[in-house]
Amino acid sequence: MIAAAQIASLIGWLVLALAAVGTLYWAFATWVLARFLQQEKPAAARFDAVTLLKPLYGSEPQLEANLASFLRQTHQGPLQMVCGVQRADDPAADVVRALQARHPQARIDLVVDPARHGANAKVGNLINMMARAEHDVVVLSDSDIAVEPNYLAQVLAALERPGIGAVTCLYHGRGDGGFWSRLASAGPSYQFVVGLVFGKVMGLAEPCMGSTIALRRSTLQAIGGFEAFADVLADDHAIGAAVRAQGLGIAIPPLLLAHASAEQTLTQVWRQELRWAATIRALAPAGYAGSLIGFPLALAMLGSLFHPLPCLYLAAGAFAVRLSTKRVVDRHAGASTAPWWLLPLRDALSLSVFVASYFVRVVDWRGTRLRMEDDGQTVSPAENFSS
Repeated sequence: MIAAAQIASLIGWLVLALAAVGTLYWAFATWVLARFLQQEKPAAARFDAVTLLKPLYGSEPQLEANLASFLRQTHQGPLQMVCGVQRADDPAADVVRALQARHPQARIDLVVDPARHGANAKVGNLINMMARAEHDVVVLSDSDIAVEPNYLAQVLAALERPGIGAVTCLYHGRGDGGFWSRLASAGPSYQFVVGLVFGKVMGLAEPCMGSTIALRRSTLQAIGGFEAFADVLADDHAIGAAVRAQGLGIAIPPLLLAHASAEQTLTQVWRQELRWAATIRALAPAGYAGSLIGFPLALAMLGSLFHPLPCLYLAAGAFAVRLSTKRVVDRHAGASTAPWWLLPLRDALSLSVFVASYFVRVVDWRGTRLRMEDDGQTVSPAENFSS
C-alpha cells in the first residue's frame, strides 16, 4: 500500500511538472502577444455610417467618461449612439442625459423600454434598442469599455477585409473602485488577453467578446438578429459562432481597449469571475481544462507545500515570466493596471476560481440570478443564488 507521504510527494511532483510546463507556455505566449500587438498601425479615417449600441444597467464610477470616449473619434462619417435601459429610474439614464447635454453636436438616443425577451436581460435591452438604430454598420460594446480616438478607424478597416463578418477587440483592465477592482482588472490584463491571443494566433480559438462586436446589419439579420440569443448566457460567443456559421471570419485588430472594473469587495470579484469561468468552461470544456497550465506562479506556490526548494526556484522563474507579461501589456496599454506585487495574489485567485467553476450551476449577472441549463450555454431565471 502506498503511504500517505508517498502520495503527497507524487502530488507535489505533478504540481511541479504543471508549473514547469506552464512557465514555458507563458513565456512563449507572452512573446506571441508582443508580436501581435506590434502590428498596430494608424488607420485612415472612415466615412461609413455607424450606429453604436450601448446597453446599460446602473451607474458605474466612470460611465459618462467611458461613453464619451466613443464620441471622440477620428471617424468622418455619420455616427449615432443608442443607449438603452430597461427602467425609467435606472441611474444610467441620468448619465446619458448629462452626456447629451455636454455633447449637443452628437447624435445620442436614449431608449427606455422595460420589455423582456428572454432570460438574458442585456440581449433583451439590445432587441429594444435596435428599433432606433439607423445605420448599416452596428457596433455593440459593453458599458465598461473605453476607447482611443483611432478605435473606429481600426475596427472599420478590419470589417472591410474580404471574408470578415464581424470584428471584436482585445482589452486590458482598469480598476475604478479601489484595491479589489485593481485586483480584478489584473486578470484581463495579465492573464486573459495572453491566452486569448495565443489561441487566436495558433488557430485554437475564434473569440468574440462583448468589448466590441462590429458587424453589418445584413449579417446581423442573417444570424437571426439579437432575438436568436435572448436565452443564451454567453451571447457574445454565440454571436461569433453564428457569424462563422455563415462562412465568415471574425477579425481582431491589434489594439487594446480599456475594460473598467468597479468591484469594491472580494465577494463582488468572486461572483463576477466565477460567472465568466463557468461560462467559458461550458463553452469549451477541453480547452478550459487545459488552461490549468496558465497559472504557473500559483501552481509553483502550491507545490512548495510538498517540495519547498525546487518549487521556490520554479516560482521565481514563473514570477519573472509574469513580470515580462506585465511589461508587454502595460507598454501597449499606456498604463499599469496593477502593481507587480499583486501578481501572486492575482494568480492564486485565478486558480481558486478555476477549481470552483467546476461546482457552479447558478451564476450572478448584475444582480440577476441565472441557472445554467444542461448544455451550459443557455440560461433561465433562478430563484436562489448558490455557488
